[in-house]
Formats: sequence, C-alpha cells, structure tokens
Amino acid sequence: MRHDPRTHRVFATKSHLARDMVRRAHASPLQFRWVTADAAYGQDSRFRRFIEDLQLYYVVAVPKSQQVHGPRIEDRFRREAPPEAWQRLSVGPGAKGERFYDWAGALLPVVRERDGDEPTRRRWMLACRSISNPDEIAYYLASAPLDATLVDLVRIAGCRWKIEECFQTATNECGLDEYEVRRYTSWYRHITLAMLAHAFLAAMATLEREKGVVTTTLPTSWTSHRPRSAVSWQLALRPENAVITP
Repeated sequence: MRHDPRTHRVFATKSHLARDMVRRAHASPLQFRWVTADAAYGQDSRFRRFIEDLQLYYVVAVPKSQQVHGPRIEDRFRREAPPEAWQRLSVGPGAKGERFYDWAGALLPVVRERDGDEPTRRRWMLACRSISNPDEIAYYLASAPLDATLVDLVRIAGCRWKIEECFQTATNECGLDEYEVRRYTSWYRHITLAMLAHAFLAAMATLEREKGVVTTTLPTSWTSHRPRSAVSWQLALRPENAVITP
C-alpha cells in the first residue's frame, strides 16, 4: 500500500480491497460460509489463504496457466481427466431456463504442513466446459468442507454470475450508470439510491415467486482413486455398475 499525504488516502490493490470487504462482512452479523471471485482474485494465493484463515470456504476462478502442484491446471485436465469425469450440471436458472455446462472436478492432495494429519477441509480443482464450444473451458480452485460434492461446488461457482447479473439489471432498470457528476460524494449518493431501488425491486420479485418455487434434484458423484494420479477425480455415477476400473 502507498499513502498519499495530499489526499489522506491509501493506495490499495484490488486484492487488498477484496480482503477488506470480506473482513468487514465476516465481522458483521451477516452469516455466510462461502466466498467466490473471478480470476483477478482467485489467482492470488494470499487471497485464498486469507479466506481459509477466516475459516471460510471458496470457489474462485483462475487462469488456465495457474499451477496446481506443479503442472498448469489446463494441462492437468487435458492430460489426466478421464472421460467419465465430465458431468453435465446446471449452475442455476437463467433468463432462458437452467444453464448447463460440462463440469469436471478432482480432489487435490492434502497439504500436511497446513492442514495437519486430520484436515477439516479439502481443496479441489474444477473445469467448466461450454457445451456448444468444447474448446472454451474455464478453471477454478476450491476449498470446501469434507462432505462437499462436485454439485455443491458448481452451485457456488454459479453464484458469482449473479453479481454480474445484479449490476446489469441495476443498470437497465434503475439507471445505475446514468450519472453526470465530478465528485465522489455525488457519485456515491447516486449509486446508493440506484442500488437501494434495485434491492427493493428484487425483494418484491422474490415475494411474487415464493409460491411457485420448483426444486430440482441434481445428480450425485462418487470418488474414484485412479492409479498413477495425485488427485482423486469425481466420476459420474453410472447406473449399470458401481465401480469403474482403469
């Protein structure tokens, strides 16, 4: 950080700002267990460790060049992921219905120096592949409870897109970007009022939908320990047998 005596403000990177936001939320009465973020934050190992130190869990995007126990995460999925690891799962409803992608996930080895002999969490690597364009793949790292499944992590990863949808809706419906100001105070007032209006509309829409909520049962996954691999791939459960042998 760098302090500017002329403005009495301190320069902070996006990662520092994100940590401050998470720290304030964690200290508030707000109760939450998960943090999700895009690759700008996910690739920062200090940010991921900060989340773990707060006893929270995360699913964060990372670039394809992200190293995972040595190799790049892209290389690990392309070379090691068996075909059975890819599962078609929904990240949640969108404007045109459920949003499906092909997902693959693997449990990473336990880091004894950090987790001890009896870890209370497990780390994952995930990949999300477009159905229409299989060459389009996004990658994630996760730290999750011991009983978490791939379905759970996909659901959390999908929550991040709600933030982008929130800003888009606030822009379209509440004029979030329609300001012509030169000072921070004026900008802050406009943004606060626009987001307050959006929160009101979202609450009213939720009340209208409460009577028509439909729950969907998503498929489960099971763990297969494959030889010559340092990770444990989560394979789709096949109805014709209970074990997949290499």
